[in-house]
Amino acid sequence: MIKKFAFLILLIFNVLAIVYLVSPTPTLSDLPNSIKSTEPGDTVQIPNVAAYYTNQTRTQVINYYKAIYYSPFRIILNHPPEKAREIIRDTIPSYYFEEFVLPFKESLYINGFEWENDVFTKPDKRVKNKLLFEGKEYKAKITIRTFPVSIEKRLISFLLTETVFILAFLTYKSFLKKP
Repeated sequence: MIKKFAFLILLIFNVLAIVYLVSPTPTLSDLPNSIKSTEPGDTVQIPNVAAYYTNQTRTQVINYYKAIYYSPFRIILNHPPEKAREIIRDTIPSYYFEEFVLPFKESLYINGFEWENDVFTKPDKRVKNKLLFEGKEYKAKITIRTFPVSIEKRLISFLLTETVFILAFLTYKSFLKKP
């Protein structure tokens, strides 16, 4: 009876997991109240990258992406700003760098550069980093990059992870039974 119940639970879990894995990821639209950058490195040169000039604060930007990039399993990570040079490009200025992870599906990285808050430049020298685009001054430049995962890879990685957990559980269970 217990084995049938465990099998039923595992079956329901797998059906729900597969529904989650094959469902589409949120569609990202342009950042509102912002101007999309057409500068080199902000468009097609790097896959899945877009950049925006804006006067919005970090809280406003992050709250916008939280609202549209929602999933009950979403994980939000706050990375050190220097990591943006590894993930997006090695010359990107950064004030904050956050990642939204949809486990087994996709990651969205959000890099924000606010020239007035640049921690890598002394306050009296920050004016040289002023953000000008198309003749207008902006407080921040937001660069986003997604790392999508194909449905096939999602399913394979989930099933391999599940297999490892089941094998580890069975090994642990058999280890406890030995005298």
